[in-house]
Order: sequence, then C-alpha cells, then structure tokens
Amino acid sequence: MDYQPVIVKAHPRPSSSKSTPESRYWRQFKHPVFVKEYAPVTSVHFSPAKPHRYAVTAATRVQLYAPRTQKVSKTISRFKDIARSGCIRADGKLLVAGDDTGLIQVFDINSRAILRTFDSHKQPVHVTKFSSLAPTQVLSCSDDTTAKIWDVPSQSCITTFISHTDYIRSGQASPSNPHLYLTGSYDATVRLFDSRSGQCELVMGAGGASIGGNTPVEQVLMFPSGTVAVSSAGPILRVWDLVAGGRCVRALSNHQKTVTALAFDSSASRLLTGGLDQMVKVYDVGTYKVVHTMRYPAPVLCLAVSPDETHIAAGMTDGTLSVRRRNPKASEVQADASIVATILRSGTFETFLGNSLPEIGQGTVKVKGKARPLGEVDEFRIESRRAKRLRAYDKQLKSFKYAAALDSVLLKHVPPTTTFALIQELIHRDGLRTALAGRDDVLLEPVLRVLLKYATDPRFGEIVCDIAGLVIQMYTPILGQSPLIDTLFLRLRKKVLAELRFQKEVKKVKGALDMILSSTASTSLGL
Repeated sequence: MDYQPVIVKAHPRPSSSKSTPESRYWRQFKHPVFVKEYAPVTSVHFSPAKPHRYAVTAATRVQLYAPRTQKVSKTISRFKDIARSGCIRADGKLLVAGDDTGLIQVFDINSRAILRTFDSHKQPVHVTKFSSLAPTQVLSCSDDTTAKIWDVPSQSCITTFISHTDYIRSGQASPSNPHLYLTGSYDATVRLFDSRSGQCELVMGAGGASIGGNTPVEQVLMFPSGTVAVSSAGPILRVWDLVAGGRCVRALSNHQKTVTALAFDSSASRLLTGGLDQMVKVYDVGTYKVVHTMRYPAPVLCLAVSPDETHIAAGMTDGTLSVRRRNPKASEVQADASIVATILRSGTFETFLGNSLPEIGQGTVKVKGKARPLGEVDEFRIESRRAKRLRAYDKQLKSFKYAAALDSVLLKHVPPTTTFALIQELIHRDGLRTALAGRDDVLLEPVLRVLLKYATDPRFGEIVCDIAGLVIQMYTPILGQSPLIDTLFLRLRKKVLAELRFQKEVKKVKGALDMILSSTASTSLGL
C-alpha cells in the first residue's frame, strides 16, 4: 500500500460576505472601466449573439461597444429627441430604439440604416424590445398609457394594450410563450397581456395583491420559465407566481432607495438589482437572500450582465457607464474549444475550406504555438500520471524519523496548520512522546516557542494544552538547568493565566448582557 501524505485540514473561519465562494466569484468582476456620457445612461443591453456587443443609450444616441476593447464601434444618432431603450435582436443584426417624441426606429447595426419606423405613440416611448420567440415582433411601452406589439416586416401594429391608466415604463415579452407580454406601470400595477386577444389576463397590484399603496412600478422581469415574475416598486422587490393567478410569494426590502434596474445572470440562478442608493445587490433566486453587494459612485439607472458572464455594465444618473470585467476560467475556455473541436471532427469545416484541413489521424495541428499530432476520433489516450513528490516531513514520517519530522515543521516559514497537522499525525501514530524525547535546550526551544505563540489561538488551543502537558511532564526534572528554557516556561505560564482571567471577564460580560436582554424582553411583553 502506498504511503498516504499528511492531510493538512483548513480550519473554518468566521463566516463573512468577503470569504464566501459566491462573493469570491462576483469579486472577480474587477478592473472597472468608466466611460463618461453627456447625459444619464438610461439603458444597457448585451447582444445575445457573439461577440456580445452592448448597446448603451444616453442623450440622443445609441452607441455600440466592443466588449474586448470597451471602445465604441458604432454610433447611432438619428434621433430628434432623447433616445430610449436601445435593444439588439437575438441574431445581433438589428437594433430597435424609441425616443421622447414617441417615434420607434429599427436600425441595421452594420450600416446604421433606418429599416422601419413606427410613429403611432404620441408621448415618449421608454421601452422597445424584440420578442425572443418572435424575432419579427417588437414590444413598445409609452407614457401615453398604451403598449403595442409591432410587426417589423409589414411595419404595422398588431395589438394595442390599453388597460393601464398611467405611464408604462417597463415591459418584457415572455421567454416561454410568444403571445404573452408583461408590463409595469406608474399606476402601481403589473399586468400580463395576451396578444391573441389583446386583453389583460392578470393584474398584480391595485385590484389584486398589494404592490404597496400607489408606488409606481419601475421595472419588471420574467423568469425564463415564464411562470414567475419580479417587479420593483420603490425600494421593494416582489416575486409573483403567474401560474397561481399572480399571487405575491415574496416581498424583499434590501435597498434604501428606489430599485431602478433588474437583471439575471446567464443561467437565471442569480438576480441582480440596482438602485438609486448606488448599490447593486446579487440575490440567490432559490432563497432570495443577498449573496453579494457592489457599490457604485452614483445612483444606478440600468444594469446588464453579458451572456457569457464576463462583463457587468451599469449606467448611472451622472452619465457614467461602468463596465466590470471577469477573465473566464481555463475550463470555460476549454469548453468552447471542445465545441470547435467537435465541429472540426465532424468535417463541417472541411466542406467550407475546400478540404484544406489535414485528414484525421495524419499530420499535426498547432495548439498555442506547439505542434500536436492529430489522432483518430475513437482512439484512447493512455493517461500518464506522475508520482507525487513527498514533502520533507512526509519522507521522514515514512522512514519513522519522528523527531526529524517534528523539527522540520517547527521552522518559522511553515504555516501553523501544517505544524499541528503533523503533530496530530504523530499523536495518531503514538509517536509524539518519541518525537519530544531526548531534546536539549537548543532542540526544545522551538517547541516551546510554538506552544507560546499559539496557546491562545482558538484553532489550536486544545492540542496546545495536550502538548504542553506532555512537555511539562517530560522536562520538569531539568528545570533550572537552562535560563532560556526556564524563561520560556514562565512566559507560557503567564500567558495561560492571562487567558484564564480574560475568559472569566468574558463570562461576566455575557452574564450581564443576558440579564439586560431578558429584562428588555420581559418589558416588551408587558410582564
């Protein structure tokens, strides 16, 4: 049987938002790039198609940014008034945007030519979005209290929804049903419409479950399943079960001011919210608990996460566009490379390239500048494993040199987790007494210094007490022969006494706090 190296366990630390895996992931979005626009950034939208360019709407123009360089690649400025809600179609070829005159325009992204115009709205249009399931249809929501569905090829209005009584500032096509549309209005209601009948199917808010007085609905967002929706009214988030007739199943209040932006990550397992309190919060949609918080320099108006989860873009009231970037892991890059490799093996690219690729099983291909042989599709590669190199203390343990193994982990550069993991292994082997025996003052000094340093550390306090007891038992007969060893023993004794006094004071404080809390609870209950 092979020798099993010493396992160094990581000791649990007090939980905090900075040390959770979730928070570590979101902190990878760093190196923020700040771009100053001429007016508040009211909309950011990532293209679902690669390379995931994003449209930024501010003032009287919509700008397209390249995600790798953060530079403007296209500028669309053919608006007579403030532009709103620039949205890119799923294929990345068309862009739709409204403006404050009520005009809606569809642009070809490459040529920036105006392909279609819709001018039925009489007041500002704050929402223009392509339907993900019906790419030839556009949803528009206006301050004239109506929402319309437009057919792009015929340049005509298919349906008009007229149930709202105030500004409609948010809306979305259902990602699971091409006929359903969700809207949120300043009349404090969220409504679900069916384009086939043109009627409102569900009302959430006034007349249904309470939104919270007359608080305007700022944003709505529907889950990919199409069965659950999220809305924001003031600082309150509400989760609606559409299958249960629009019942409010959750109400969350984690922002101090109005929530103005809602966005999902690529898998819709995390919900991001941005507000006028300059905070962006990340929720776990399973528990709806805040798992991470990001602070911004100004109130947030819009928010978007790239489909490949490498960019988070936020627009603010002072005209600042903030783009946080994350470098994808090697495994994510390899996943994309494996897809390409599968296509290459299928022979699809050979057709397009005129059989210019080498045949499978012949020749070589360059990967990162190195020539790698091409093998058969179904062949097996024998995995070669290198033998793990043992550390110095493992080699000595393997040879049963317990004293030398202990000496090798008492050095200053060795972390305490390693030191006490080896000591624990010696205890399991019943070899700690052997490792400590027969030491002079030079060899005993590092042992006492380690005990002195970690005597009050809660991670190692218990094992330090056991080792100290054994050392005192073994070396009491030689006390008085070495001034250095005597001094270290006295310092250890003083440190233990000081810790005992501290623990007694903590107990007294705890008792006093218990009395105060119990009396407060009795007073509040009227006892």
